[in-house]
Amino acid sequence: METAVWVIHLIAALSVIGLVLLQHGKGADMGAAFGSGTSGSLFGVSGASNLLSRTTAIMVAVFFCTSLGLTYFSGHRDHDSSVVHQTKVVPLPSAAKLPTLPAPAKSKDVPE
Repeated sequence: METAVWVIHLIAALSVIGLVLLQHGKGADMGAAFGSGTSGSLFGVSGASNLLSRTTAIMVAVFFCTSLGLTYFSGHRDHDSSVVHQTKVVPLPSAAKLPTLPAPAKSKDVPE
């Protein structure tokens, strides 16, 4: 189930990016209003929502819902799947079991 939500989430994210890049910005209409073209108003037609903006709104809603779903899945996992709970504590060897190093050999060049 979680894998399906991940796939839908990825498709929604990529489609939102593509749809936003395909849309015509309002800034271009504002430039047209100041003499470089003809426009009905300063910010374009405000009441019209075309297919791209409706599709973008739907995909944003799908992206939001899948984000909430993935948050739910990550919060309700088994606690055994954590890396922290899978580690084993290895006891340190006691000082009596540690090997002793031999004493360094005395050099004849160094006075005592």
